[in-house]
Amino acid sequence: EKIYKMRKVIIFAILTIILAASCTISYKFNGASIDYSKIKSITIAEFPNNAALVYPPLTTKFNDELNNIYASQTRLNIVSAGGDLDISGAITGYNLVPLSVGANALAAENRLTLTVKVHFINNITGDESDNSYSANRTFPSSSTLNDVQDALIDEMIEEIIDQIFNATVANW
Repeated sequence: EKIYKMRKVIIFAILTIILAASCTISYKFNGASIDYSKIKSITIAEFPNNAALVYPPLTTKFNDELNNIYASQTRLNIVSAGGDLDISGAITGYNLVPLSVGANALAAENRLTLTVKVHFINNITGDESDNSYSANRTFPSSSTLNDVQDALIDEMIEEIIDQIFNATVANW
């Protein structure tokens, strides 16, 4: 019986150790999961606006915010060329379409859509991807695009940049 109790204690101890080792919890408050021992820098190319409809402040706002998220939420050095990670692309769509028709045969709502194509290369692992990200916002036709455009592009830029960040360094 003494041997039986000893085996039970040993088995329990082994199972506890295995369980403890397999149940590690890792919190990363900034969302990034980067191996900083291997990946130290990122190159972010300027994204030109190749959309048919061009709103001049869009390009600057997008590029500034894209750089800001990597600068503020990672420890990566942003370099002009030769980064361990490389992000490039273009704004490919900025479209305004009427959504629903009101009683007077005019649009009751409009939808503004922003689309960005991104080419991502991890020069350490050799991984490479091309993706398009988009966001849209609907606004009533009682508002003009000029009235709501700045607020809407700020929201859409934030949404798209979060998608890009998650796809490139957060491994969601």
